[in-house]
Amino acid sequence: MSYRVAALYKFTVLPDYVRLREPLQNLCDLLSVKGTLLLAGEGLNGTIAGTESAIGDVIDFLRSDPRLKDVDVKFSTAEEMPFYRMKVRLKREIVTMGVDGVDPNKTVGTYVDPADWNALISDPDTILIDTRNDYEVGIGTFKGAVNPKTKTFREFPDWVEANRDAINKPKVAMFCTGGIRCEKASSFMLENGFDDVYHLKGGILKYLETQAEAQSLWEGDCFVFDQRVAVSHGLKESDYDQCFACRRPITEDEKQRPEYEKGVSCHQCHAEMSDTQKAAFAERQKQIQLAKTRGDAHLGRQAD
Repeated sequence: MSYRVAALYKFTVLPDYVRLREPLQNLCDLLSVKGTLLLAGEGLNGTIAGTESAIGDVIDFLRSDPRLKDVDVKFSTAEEMPFYRMKVRLKREIVTMGVDGVDPNKTVGTYVDPADWNALISDPDTILIDTRNDYEVGIGTFKGAVNPKTKTFREFPDWVEANRDAINKPKVAMFCTGGIRCEKASSFMLENGFDDVYHLKGGILKYLETQAEAQSLWEGDCFVFDQRVAVSHGLKESDYDQCFACRRPITEDEKQRPEYEKGVSCHQCHAEMSDTQKAAFAERQKQIQLAKTRGDAHLGRQAD
């Protein structure tokens, strides 16, 4: 059995977002849909998985609200359920930038369809910026893209201010996994003096889904925030695994390095963690193995 995965978001004004949580959670639980959905006053964001009919019912429910009727959705498949539970969370922002006054519902850059993306980023008057985190960029990005080397999206505004002189071409094009981070980044750029700002509609996922590999300017794989770890052209699952301590992608070769201990650390996070943290992760991994031996699901093993 395969599962349908829906990555979705919509910037829209939802002053009553708190009361939307319970009916949405109840519906997903009833349909055995799993994943995470975030609700805030600025809109909706998340990724869910389930049977095709169940995902269709959730999307129909969302679109029954006029404010969400055109919610952006990217579909893909997974051979195994990529989430362990369903969580509908209330947040201050549906994607956290932490800068007051940045509101894509008021100001946003120009959307660029995947079919038109190659032409834009091949224009010598365009600077191309990857708005994702450094570990995501590390396994794949668009040819010629600037990597801000951020650890979280909160660092992006400071990077822009520190590199303002280097962003010196007339057009600024940005992209991210599903379109939400680069959409918010485009609002920030416009609010901070950049005039000609573009972002990839539907993000990398829509580009990989719709554009022929032979003409693609994408290099590598695309990190996704679920058990599949990464996808390639056609949204096929890639061969990456994940370090469950730091959530970064790792290859089978990297798992042979001495810093790697399953569930505890990898070469990317080994030096970052204290002995106390490593001990806690080791205990968690022990409980996972005990649950597996008993045939139980250990729900704490992955933060969706």
